Amino acid sequence: MPLQKPWNDLDRETVSSAPDRPGVYELGDADGTVHSVDHGVLRDELKTALAYGDAERVRWSEAHTLERARELAEEHRDRLE
Repeated sequence: MPLQKPWNDLDRETVSSAPDRPGVYELGDADGTVHSVDHGVLRDELKTALAYGDAERVRWSEAHTLERARELAEEHRDRLE
């Protein structure tokens, strides 16, 4: 099951508005197809994704700790399979 959040374009404005907190995120294409799910400090992770051109769109959900973000990402990947 995908995150229940709206997609945002993966651009500099979105990256700068991302929280500097742990979370889980999805990277997708223009059609909204999820290509990857990962976790980490959201702003840092999205900077990297933008620099490498990993996706066109992104959505995320914050977590209280990096450990919880990792758990959420694993659960999320399991549901997508």
